[in-house]
Amino acid sequence: MNIEQIVDFAQAGTAAEHYRPAPEKVLKGDPEQSVRNHYSSPCGQFSTGIWEGAVGQWTVSYTEHEYCEILQGVSVLRDADGNTKTVRAGDRFVIPAGFSGTWEVLEACRKVYVIFEAK
Repeated sequence: MNIEQIVDFAQAGTAAEHYRPAPEKVLKGDPEQSVRNHYSSPCGQFSTGIWEGAVGQWTVSYTEHEYCEILQGVSVLRDADGNTKTVRAGDRFVIPAGFSGTWEVLEACRKVYVIFEAK
């Protein structure tokens, strides 16, 4: 292992992967998304990068633990009971594996994510 294997997000040339949630998960809008996965561990359980999402709402069901740092925009997370948490630029939080509910982007959102896939 050497210094050249350190992943610097500012210099990473990772191509964006564009996608949308499955149609049956979309509740409103056209939530086009992109991800630049800058690093995945050899075991496949750990990954990190940049995610971007357009305005819309979709259902989520987390099998992974995810640390998020919102870089821009505003989103609302809703749990299965309807409780809400609004997140915006500067917010940092963890979504534990097992969380189910919805993610709604109110203003185009960009975040750093760090994911650990529970096995």
